[in-house]
Amino acid sequence: MGATGAGDEGASAPAAKVVTSALAVKGAVPHVTARITDLRSTKGQILACLTRDPDTFPDCDKDPEAHRLIVPASKDVELDFGPVAQGRYAVALIHDENANGKLDKALIIPREGFGFSRDAPVRMGPPAFDKAAFATGTENTRLTIRMRYLL
Repeated sequence: MGATGAGDEGASAPAAKVVTSALAVKGAVPHVTARITDLRSTKGQILACLTRDPDTFPDCDKDPEAHRLIVPASKDVELDFGPVAQGRYAVALIHDENANGKLDKALIIPREGFGFSRDAPVRMGPPAFDKAAFATGTENTRLTIRMRYLL
């Protein structure tokens, strides 16, 4: 997915919300869903990746078990990563405004939006897995992820 960020976001933002809700069917495998906020436009697409492998985060192309989604950018974006086993996961997002399948950069600074679960801070590159990781259990997990732009 190629989600890399650079630069200091400046003011710290409140952590993204992680909410669990009861499953509709007892014994069903819980889903992870995410609501995306602060998109600057409805151009292009959202590239999303959910992984439990710290070594492949945030570019989870090398994780064969990662849950990947590509959805059109819109005013209200809701992602459903589907059923996931219990464990620790992290989400990386790119707002691919020109729909070329990658995060465009000016030198090393992202020209397109990016976001991470738990609103993990971005300093001189993408956050570590542990900063973005959240636990899933026996109930559905709902995230809110804020899209950020540097240019």
